[in-house]
Amino acid sequence: MADWTDAIVGDRMTVDREFNQRVAASEFTSQEWGLIMTATEFEIEHADDPERARIVADTDKLPQIMPELENIRSQVSSMGGAPGGSSGSSSGGGLLDSVKGALGLGGGGGGGKNQQLEAAERLTQEYADELQSHLEQKGKWEQVRVAYQE
Repeated sequence: MADWTDAIVGDRMTVDREFNQRVAASEFTSQEWGLIMTATEFEIEHADDPERARIVADTDKLPQIMPELENIRSQVSSMGGAPGGSSGSSSGGGLLDSVKGALGLGGGGGGGKNQQLEAAERLTQEYADELQSHLEQKGKWEQVRVAYQE
């Protein structure tokens, strides 16, 4: 099943470039995204059914890298920048913190890691959807789907 990923390396590079804008708009830095992608594998669910087949992100390993993600965030914060773009250290809240909290991007309490994990899972699935869309547009999806089954 690994052969199917080898066959789409160039397509992945194209999708990576196109997806950079989406990552930049997310709560993750490019360094964090790289770590997330390293821990993510892609599979084709229902590969034997052309109508239902789809690329899915296997994020089972993401919880293992969450401590390292926190280390990256701590390093960024200690250098004066925060992933979300706010660099102030006041705990008074403010509009940006309120908006981030409403979107589930705040770092308060123990729920921060779960929110971070959920955000990483959502973003990796968005990437998988983009990759499949790209393969469909290039006329490669059927070939990749069949190769996955072999």
